[in-house]
Order: sequence, then C-alpha cells, then structure tokens
Amino acid sequence: MEVKINKEIRDYTESIVLGLSLRQCFFSVLACLIAVGFYFLFIDHLGLEITSWLYMLSAAPFAALGFVTYQGMKAEQIVINAWRSFLLTNQKLVFKPQNLYYEFLLETIQNHRKESMNKNDKKLRKTKKAKQRKNESA
Repeated sequence: MEVKINKEIRDYTESIVLGLSLRQCFFSVLACLIAVGFYFLFIDHLGLEITSWLYMLSAAPFAALGFVTYQGMKAEQIVINAWRSFLLTNQKLVFKPQNLYYEFLLETIQNHRKESMNKNDKKLRKTKKAKQRKNESA
C-alpha cells in the first residue's frame, strides 16, 4: 500500500503571529524599528513628507528579507551567491580542451610514426630489440 503525499508539504512553515513565520515576524519588527529610528532621526531636519518617504524606503528592504525566497534559498543566501558569482569570481574563463586518450597513447603514436618513416633505421631496430629483451626478461 502506498500513501501519496504532496511535495508542498516541505514548504510548510508554522505561523507565530498573524499568520507570519518566526523569520517573517523578526524581519517585520526589524523594519518597524528602522522606520521609527529614521522617523525620529530626520523629522526635525527634513520635514514630514521627505521623512515619511525616507523611512518607508529604508524599511522596505528589511521587511522584504523575511518574505523573499528564490529556488529554495532565503534572501541572505541569494545575496551571498550573487556576491560570489558577480563580484568575487568575475574573471575571464578560457576553455582549454584536454584529450586524455591522446596523452595516454602519445608514446605509442610517436613510435608508430618513427616506424613508418624509418623502416631501415638501425638505431630504431636496436631500441626495439632492447625493449623486447626487457619485456621477455621481466
């Protein structure tokens, strides 16, 4: 007997407050604290309208950190992977093929070339005989 379970079961998160997970609650509270800090810091200097835009724009990225997921990664993992791929490993990649079969058989190929070019070469015959003697003695 087989029980089928949906794959979405892995995406289950327990809600803590108002249907938000602990992570989402943490980043929402962090965004609120940053907004309040910006409000009290800039209200006297910039006025109400500019300050309201400033604290909304400053709190939005922190609020989004709790909700953003991409291909199963959380926001910090996305930032770390983007940092690594775009900035730290930004180098020119050059493809250099390597033929292992050719490298493995290079000595045999060179011997065949020598044999075909120099059929009557005395040195080549001596080295062949020496190799045969080594193989027979081993």
